[in-house]
Amino acid sequence: MTTDEKYMKEAIRQAKKAKALDEVPIGCVIVYEDKIIARGYNRRNTDKNTLSHAELNAIRKASKKLGDWRLEGCTMYITLEPCQMCAGAIVQARVSRVVIGSMNPKAGCAGSVLNILQMDRFNHQVELTKGVLQEECSTMLSDFFKELREKKKVKFT
Repeated sequence: MTTDEKYMKEAIRQAKKAKALDEVPIGCVIVYEDKIIARGYNRRNTDKNTLSHAELNAIRKASKKLGDWRLEGCTMYITLEPCQMCAGAIVQARVSRVVIGSMNPKAGCAGSVLNILQMDRFNHQVELTKGVLQEECSTMLSDFFKELREKKKVKFT
């Protein structure tokens, strides 16, 4: 198992916490000097807060842990490609590297719809690695949405 796979497994554990709350299963961990310094998972419905994405929750914790808003030297592991809001926050936080499990062709901003993480005109670009444990991350999401559709179908019949 590679280092990236090891930490993506931890992000998947976080995604499973979201799923246990009936949230979209997205998880994130932030690593600094080969140690996890922050964890986060999707809690939008639970917190009734648009901003409660896995990445933002983890960034908040990592900044507190390091005592700085700059997360230079950190690597973020995310089970799903970040949205525009999270990608912007990643750039603003100066995260050095992002490792993504599954891409998001409808809303992803690390190359699918846009690539906010690597825009030349911004003052910071993020090193990207895509597709780490992609099958596991994708399956977790597609299974969640399949179950959600089935629940809705039962509810309306």
